[in-house]
Amino acid sequence: MTQTASIFLSLSIALLSGLLLSRLAKLVKLPAVTAYLISGVLIGPFLLGGLNIPGIGITSEQIDGFGIISDLALGFIAFSMGNEFRLSQLKKIGKQATIIGVLQAVITTLLVDVALIALHFAMPDVLSIPAAIVLAAVATATAPAATLMVVKQYKAKGPVTDVLLPVVALDDAVGLIVFAISFGIAKSMGTGGVGTLSIILEPLVEIALSLLLGFVMGVLFNLCEKYFHSRSKRMAVSVTFVMMTVALSSLRFEIGGIHVGFSSLLACMMLGTVFCNFCEVSEELMERADRWTTPVLILFFVISGAELDLSVFTQWGVVIVGLVYIASRSIGKCFGANFSARISKCDKNIIKYLGITLLPQAGVALGMAIKAIELGPDGAIVRNITLFAVLIYEIVGPFLTKMALTKAGDIKAEGRTNAREMHLAQKAQ
Repeated sequence: MTQTASIFLSLSIALLSGLLLSRLAKLVKLPAVTAYLISGVLIGPFLLGGLNIPGIGITSEQIDGFGIISDLALGFIAFSMGNEFRLSQLKKIGKQATIIGVLQAVITTLLVDVALIALHFAMPDVLSIPAAIVLAAVATATAPAATLMVVKQYKAKGPVTDVLLPVVALDDAVGLIVFAISFGIAKSMGTGGVGTLSIILEPLVEIALSLLLGFVMGVLFNLCEKYFHSRSKRMAVSVTFVMMTVALSSLRFEIGGIHVGFSSLLACMMLGTVFCNFCEVSEELMERADRWTTPVLILFFVISGAELDLSVFTQWGVVIVGLVYIASRSIGKCFGANFSARISKCDKNIIKYLGITLLPQAGVALGMAIKAIELGPDGAIVRNITLFAVLIYEIVGPFLTKMALTKAGDIKAEGRTNAREMHLAQKAQ
């Protein structure tokens, strides 16, 4: 079997396993995204992929090659999140979403800081203060992908969902700033130096340039879309600009000793925001793009499940610190969202249930953990704890999000339609 055939066979098995397991998940009322992640674990390097049988499962070597799928999927996820920043909608909830997005992130960071620094004094050989500070910053990040998939699968609609999606989108920007400050402090503690200007400045420049890139691409997208009138070609233009924005976001260069880069999440989010506010038919195109990207998103979650490193469970120190991190972060998110929703005078369901929906954690947190490797041994513990937390949150988080949105009344049983049943009903008439 050629390498190309092996890759296609592995991808088709990944897609099929995710789809089949999602049917089992439906029987026990679990979100499909949880099934996709679990199927990824089953066919990943620690189980089927570990057998090294060509075409059966996903091996460690293949995961690196599948990065292009993950990059594309995250681009479309961020593009869809931009739909939540329509000016008409922001006039109603913009102030509330901003207060909640910033305040809950800061409260979570402080609470995790206290818990992990206290744990440092109990386990100084396992967790250092610099590692604790960086982990507290990583705790701000919320995974937009899992949250968005649950919202789409169950067609969630209501006050909690209206605030949730902008808050999750804001988490990237807030998280990057908090991480920049915490990482600068941790690095100066480790080296004894005070030259942290570039460490703090680089993420701020990244945020500004990413938003600028997304704005420019959004304007060009809107201008280009007007030259095409058929639905299929306009959808093709949408796919083109998302892919182009993801590609341009990978550029890296250096100016005056400062490393300059882009965040594809922020850039694609701004692309979607500009497009949705300028294009008159944006809602229709967004809906059609969502349908086109469904297989890509399923593959993304299956591959994400395969990437989860189960070996972290063999290190007792990581497990203990990981449990404290998960507990303190969960309390921080729930309390922070509750408190900030109260002071911004939100709906009672937002106050009660929003915090639970902010628990999923994945891509952005892992990106921060990779950056933390620069801290040496402290960076290694940050990476392992983050992997441990992502494994737990990504499997449990979507279920908790669904449960919270259901209790809030944003998910209704009649909100979903079965295409097969509709077809049979029409045929019987």
